[in-house]
Amino acid sequence: MLSIRWGTTEDTIELVDSVFDNNYEEEWFEDPLVSEMVLDVDKSKVLSPHCIESPVLGQIPPTDLSSGVKALILALKTDWGIWATACGNNCAMWFLKIAEIKDLTISIEHYFKFPDTKFDFIDAATGDLYHNYIDFIAKYHR
Repeated sequence: MLSIRWGTTEDTIELVDSVFDNNYEEEWFEDPLVSEMVLDVDKSKVLSPHCIESPVLGQIPPTDLSSGVKALILALKTDWGIWATACGNNCAMWFLKIAEIKDLTISIEHYFKFPDTKFDFIDAATGDLYHNYIDFIAKYHR
């Protein structure tokens, strides 16, 4: 289940790049879902745990991936709360997919563009269940 928090707490990973760069594990890049996310968001192909083929940069290490992909991989592979404001809107559907696999909490401080389809999620601050992202945003920005 997805939990969304408006704003951050001390438990939120805000320095996504630094945390990823210092904590990622090679095995993460053997997961087909990680490869799908890297291909979709960064338009790059995982060749090995050490080498990503970028159409712009050529062969790069995982530490040169975008902050968005790094946040998604951390969301999938750890239990840490993720600062989704580090991500572009192209990451929104991936957060929903990850939340189908495991409980996930993200923090946002901008109007994240989720897909137009309705989805269930919890307000991490109150525990209220929502079926509509617009109603959630309206609550915090009246």
